[in-house]
Amino acid sequence: MSVPAPFYLGLSALLFVLGMIGVLVRRSVLIVFMSIELMLNAVNLTLVTFGRTLGSVDGQILVIFVLVVAAVEVVIGLAIIVDIFRSRDTVDIDDVDLLRG
Repeated sequence: MSVPAPFYLGLSALLFVLGMIGVLVRRSVLIVFMSIELMLNAVNLTLVTFGRTLGSVDGQILVIFVLVVAAVEVVIGLAIIVDIFRSRDTVDIDDVDLLRG
């Protein structure tokens, strides 16, 4: 017994909306990063669902690329967050203006 594709797409849309709300509402940079990761995983679920529905592995190949981009984003983003925390002792999103030259 298989779960139909619209259920996966509905779950993906719900996860994406929750991630978008987290990005728009929260002020902590760490929460914003987790919300962005949630949005990327929602896109991954959509890609795998369409790939499975169409009987193609293209969706799974794209998921690998999205995972690589997400890993790079986390490494660079966390390095910036650590640098901000060391200089300002906070991870509030309003302190991003210190990155300007």
